[in-house]
Amino acid sequence: MDKVVENAVLQALKAREPIFHRREFGISREALEAMTDPEFWEVGASGKTYAREYVISNLLHRYQAPEPHDWPCRDFKLRQLAVDLFLLTYVLDEPDRCTRRSTIWKREEDQWKIVFHQGTVVG
Repeated sequence: MDKVVENAVLQALKAREPIFHRREFGISREALEAMTDPEFWEVGASGKTYAREYVISNLLHRYQAPEPHDWPCRDFKLRQLAVDLFLLTYVLDEPDRCTRRSTIWKREEDQWKIVFHQGTVVG
């Protein structure tokens, strides 16, 4: 991948992470459905797996309260998996723990969709 294109993709995806904590990308059911692939699922830091509908339902409840923290992220790395499919990894420093995060993003026309996400506690 061309370095200019790679940097543009990296910047676009960094702005969206950590997923679901960047309220400017939408907090309605419609916005969450638009930003997630129909087959989206995730593995939480607990090791449990969650389907798209479960995640969306929990987010709609969470968005009723103000965001409690700024969510600082670091050590972003990007890998292209296929045409318009990218793996973004990073470290999320939360107030009570540190997690390594992985998100698979798919570009469809001019929109980014989350295909998969995983968080793993590292400290």
